[in-house]
Amino acid sequence: MRSSFLFTSESVSEGHPDKVADQISDSIVDLFLSKDPEARVACETLTTTNKVVLAGEIRGKGVYEDGQWAPGILDEIEQTVRETVKRIGYEQDGFHWQTFEFSNNLHGQSVEIAMGVDEGGNKDEGAGDQGIMFGYATDETPGFMPATLYYSHKILERMAADRHSGSAPFLEPDAKSQVTLQYENEVPVRATALVVSTQHKRGYCEKGEHADAGKYAELRDYVRGVMEDVLPAGFVTDETKIYINPTGAFEIGGPDGDAGVTGRKIIVDTYGGAAPHGGGAFSGKDPTKVDRSAAYVARYLAKNVVAAGLARRCTIQLSYAIGIAEPLSVYVDLHGTGKVDEAKLEAALPQLVRLTPKGIREHLNLNAPIYSKSAAYGHFGREAEGGLFTWEKTDLVDRLKEAVAA
Repeated sequence: MRSSFLFTSESVSEGHPDKVADQISDSIVDLFLSKDPEARVACETLTTTNKVVLAGEIRGKGVYEDGQWAPGILDEIEQTVRETVKRIGYEQDGFHWQTFEFSNNLHGQSVEIAMGVDEGGNKDEGAGDQGIMFGYATDETPGFMPATLYYSHKILERMAADRHSGSAPFLEPDAKSQVTLQYENEVPVRATALVVSTQHKRGYCEKGEHADAGKYAELRDYVRGVMEDVLPAGFVTDETKIYINPTGAFEIGGPDGDAGVTGRKIIVDTYGGAAPHGGGAFSGKDPTKVDRSAAYVARYLAKNVVAAGLARRCTIQLSYAIGIAEPLSVYVDLHGTGKVDEAKLEAALPQLVRLTPKGIREHLNLNAPIYSKSAAYGHFGREAEGGLFTWEKTDLVDRLKEAVAA
């Protein structure tokens, strides 16, 4: 690996149209799991100007059984969707939580998929689909995440918190960030370029018919202050190229400015391009879908490897076949930073966590309604607390050390 280089990652806010779709889909997962921890959910969402459309396959007690919706559940689904959009903060003419047109096209799960996935007789629960999943961890930030993505998320999280609190009333929900860092000896040392494009109230723009130089200066100075607060001291210098709303205006945003679809921000959701991605999205899927649960456990294992001091960087790949319980392969890459043989970890890790869909769900307590908060600002690098983000725990460290020492 090169020791000195530039690397870039981006993030999007909770108000980005694709992230609105992700949060709606995961709010449906949480609703259904709150009624039946074994519910099956594959919920896709489309958002556009004053419209939200749900589609997908579902099954669960108190939700959808024997081809029939449970009493009252259709109203709960719509209420859940509207409350999600309200929480994000959309009350605009082109997209308002109270007035958007809602269409529910969810329907029953395929009996053939159910036959392959469900546990029964001597058959263990099978994977909900085929695929490859990756987990990654690095010691370059406290959250064991790539620094470029870590700070991209933090900038937008701070801006969203200020918008919700009222301390930055000129902000609207839609926003994107991008962070480019200079690495020396594989360590991030300074920011060479920072980009934020944020939706704003009328007039807080540099160009266009509503442009107001004083208001734009207020927004620009605020965003630059957030950048300097969030990044480590000394990272933002006089040489850092800073671009704030480089198009000149961003009044029309969110689903009114662009359509949003579940699962289109998978690199934002994971490692910002610093690690491979198997291609499967997370949001809208119950934890029998290994696109989600196996990616979570791969992150969990990789993070524990780095936290145990066995490597500075770790990538883990798992693979599955639909209807088959055990993974087809386990692959570990320590990127030349390891203190233990990768093959030894490949043998040890499945002994610490059973890597079947059911084994993963039980080990990480994934059958709870815990997913809505994961759908914005990344699924990884968060604090494990209150039953949330259980895959971020580092409770395997001691057992890992013992396993590789044996």
